[in-house]
Amino acid sequence: MMGLRLILEQVSHAYRDLSVLDGITLTAAPGEVLVLVGPSGCGKSTLLGIMGGMLAATGGTVSVTGEVAADCLNPLTYVFQDFALLPWRSVAGNIDLVLRARLPKAERQARIAEVLALTNLTEFAGAWPRQLSGGMRQRVGIARALAVRPACLLMDEPLSALDAQTRDLLLDEFAAIIARAGTTTVYVTHNLKEAVRLGHQIVVLSRRPGRIRATVRIDRALTDRTARDPDLLVIGEELWRMIRDDAAAAERERVDAPA
Repeated sequence: MMGLRLILEQVSHAYRDLSVLDGITLTAAPGEVLVLVGPSGCGKSTLLGIMGGMLAATGGTVSVTGEVAADCLNPLTYVFQDFALLPWRSVAGNIDLVLRARLPKAERQARIAEVLALTNLTEFAGAWPRQLSGGMRQRVGIARALAVRPACLLMDEPLSALDAQTRDLLLDEFAAIIARAGTTTVYVTHNLKEAVRLGHQIVVLSRRPGRIRATVRIDRALTDRTARDPDLLVIGEELWRMIRDDAAAAERERVDAPA
């Protein structure tokens, strides 16, 4: 399968004397979703930054192998929890922003139409961000990321800014979008429902310094999963049992920290 493979071997990271990650070895495979879960402060977002080249690891190696399609404009593309839409540009205009300097007008328009259809936003192409719900604004962010046809999509808690009802409604749409795009994806979340709904490989990190406690595989197509799937609910409960004690300890550390 065409796509990028991200390989981390014994990756560690520290901020001065604070060790954040220790000995992380994992592989994000082409076309799969790798989900990173763990207690607050365990280094999930730091690890994502290292995988995307935004941070340099203080130890270990990060390598990328595989093929990138000729029409890929940005191999590693981020989606953050902040929608980061320009309020003075329409939905189509926000997507066009990442294409404008790189493609002729006809190709830009074709890509914009393609990703709007993929994210069910075609009828909102001319709308302004202020006219959209939070869930729809995040769909615009996803559409903008997919417009560059990334080889790897790096998603840092993209649903966490949304209310619970909107997040649940959007989760199935996310699964369908990711499945259709077929892009290698690394997804950071605190939400175990999101993890089992989207992950082919779920990597559980311990509290700081983050180490891999377990890796759970779910070899089932995203389109064959539902939020109420009993097998997935059992896996989610098992993930929580792995994380619960570390999450409680991390919370105590914050409470006991000096003001």
